[in-house]
Order: sequence, then structure tokens, then C-alpha cells
Amino acid sequence: MSSVSAAPVIQTAPQICRRCIIDERVPGAVFAADGTCSYCRIHDALCEAYPNDARGQQKLDELLERVRSDGKNKRYDCVVGVSGGTDSTYLLYYALSKGLRPLAVHFDNGWNSEIAVDNIRRSISALGVDLQTYVVDWEEFKDILRAHLKASIPWADAPTDLGLTAALYRIAQEEGVRHILVGNNFRSEGKQPTEWTYCDGRMIRAIVKRFGTTKLKSFPNLTISRLFWTAFVRRVRLVRPLYYIPYSKQDAKKLIEDKFGWRDYGGHHYESIFTRFVYSVYLPEKFGIDKRLISLSAQVRSGVMTREAALDEIARPPIEAERRESDMAYVAKKLGFSELEFKQILTAEPKSVFDYPSYHPMIRKFQRAARTAAKVLLPWTPMMFYEMDVRDSE
Repeated sequence: MSSVSAAPVIQTAPQICRRCIIDERVPGAVFAADGTCSYCRIHDALCEAYPNDARGQQKLDELLERVRSDGKNKRYDCVVGVSGGTDSTYLLYYALSKGLRPLAVHFDNGWNSEIAVDNIRRSISALGVDLQTYVVDWEEFKDILRAHLKASIPWADAPTDLGLTAALYRIAQEEGVRHILVGNNFRSEGKQPTEWTYCDGRMIRAIVKRFGTTKLKSFPNLTISRLFWTAFVRRVRLVRPLYYIPYSKQDAKKLIEDKFGWRDYGGHHYESIFTRFVYSVYLPEKFGIDKRLISLSAQVRSGVMTREAALDEIARPPIEAERRESDMAYVAKKLGFSELEFKQILTAEPKSVFDYPSYHPMIRKFQRAARTAAKVLLPWTPMMFYEMDVRDSE
């Protein structure tokens, strides 16, 4: 009896958006009949809500006038978070150019690169603004990061994101300042899938309780109750100026290089060594996640990069082999992992952000109320709700 060979398995390339470079492996990516993806639809909805033409400039002028008015007769009228990166450095310069009196705030979690520290020093000195640094106890933050790596969730750097926001709120409240300027910009950064980067104060607390050995003391966790107190009772607001202007990251880099001697650190959020490790090693190798897909796609949609150039860029490794090895060794040693322990961390079964307690189920269940609350507290609609709208419609 003759044997019958099994038909060969034909592997097809993943579908890629015709407008950007998002492919079907990205969570929530759904393609319309014209070949464009759901992230393009999120982008278009955000552009409609936050125009960067004359309408956007008028809105921004109104926001900045409110900042000046609320800060009248105070030492500072706003707080600006600085990391040594492009966006925050440019935003600090922009605030001064608009006649604001900002207090620069840096969240020191122990992972600053030498270039980032020098960039902060140069810009602060040149602009003549005051700098306040919020320093987290290193042993406490070390335990928090170890816990998040042991939890095996994608966004292991969540404590930095949330800690920075909480520190800005706390210092603004202490200084009697009602406005925090932040340098987020969806046109150059995009909207990360919730599955990749979601975090909140409840989740951080749950992960530290399960995998950590210490209690949160110096770390400024941002719980719903803390957000309500600061944003509603004390009326501290977040303002995102870069949403309303034709902002080019390349032009911003050139400007701050010329004015401050700012130096490039080589990648998106690479001003932090741990963030660089998470972006370029931990996420791609453990989860198959390349966050460059999101930021490059955003730049393609915004017309600052061609689709072909973005495809060429994403085809390159996210980090050089030599730097990968040095970052791996540095992170393992700084966090107190043995070589075997660190290998086990990187090869452990990947978990989802939804495997741990968080506010997300409540936000999803009571979406309408949560959206209204966000518009009162922030006061604007977080990108998460635009993502929900697009996903729910498909």
C-alpha cells in the first residue's frame, strides 16, 4: 500500500494595512474592505477630536490662557514632566515661548542614561527654570520591577509610567499648581493596544502584593481615589499642547540640538535603560511584540515618514547585538537576578494584563460612566475609549 504524503503547510505572510504598517498580529487589528486597519480609524477619530490646524491653535490658545489665569500671582503656573527625551524637552521650551512659568519635574527611578541626565541639565540651565526631582527609594522600586517581571506581563515598565503621572499630580498639588503639561502626541506615537500596555494603580498594587517583598511607601501609586482627590477636589488638570499643533519630532530634535546641545539617545524612550531593555529585548523576544509598529505607523499616517521607509525600519533589529548583551547583563545585575533566574524570567509563560486584578473590567462594564468621569477629571477622553469605540463597531 503506497503511503500518502501530507500536504505541505503553506505559511502566508500576515495581512498588512495598506495605509500604515500595522499587521494582523497586532491585537484588535481589523481590516476594512479598502485594506486599512482599525488603528487608522482610531487615528482619524483622534484627528477629528484634536485638530492641529487653526481650530486646534484656537483651542490651545484658550487652554494656555486658562493656565496663565489660574496661575496668576503664583510662583509657577504649570508643571512639566522632563525625562531628557525629545518631546518633554521641546514641551518645556514651548511652554516658556508661550509666556508660561513652568516648574520642571523629573521622576528619578534609578534608570536614567547618562545622556538623559545631561540633556535635562542642559535644557534646565539654558531655559532658567526650576527643577524638582521626585526620587523613589531604590530598594522599593527595585522590588516593584522585579515583581512585574515575575508577573510575566508585557509592559513590565508600567510602574514608571504610572509613577511619573502620580508624581506630577502630587507635586502640582503641593505647589498649588492646577495644570500639568504633558508631551504625549498620538500623531507620532500612535495608540498602543490595551493588551500590550494597560496598567493602573490597582494592578500594580496586586502584582507587588503577589510577587514582591515590600510595601509601597515612596512609590507614588495612582489609585482611583488618589486621582479623584487630586483631579476633582484639588482640580489639577492635564494639558496636552502637542495634540493641537503641527508637531514634527525631527524638527523638534533639530531645534533642541541647536539651542541646548541636546543629544539623541538612539530610540523611542531609550532615555531610560530599563525602558530600552523592555522595548527592544523583553517584549520582542518573550512576547513577539515590536512596539515600533505602532509609532512608525502613526508617523506614516501623519505624513512624516513614507510607508516604505517604515517597512525598512521595522525589518531591522530593534537593538544592536552588542548593546543587547550589555543591557541584559546590566538589568539582571541591577535588579539582583542571577543568570539562571533572569533566563527563567525571559522564558516563563507569558501572561496577560487581564490575568491580574485591575480597574479595567469595571471601566469596560461601566464604559459610559467611566468616559464621563474621565472628561471631568482629566478633562479629556483617554485614547482607550476611542479604541473601545472602534472595536465595538467592528
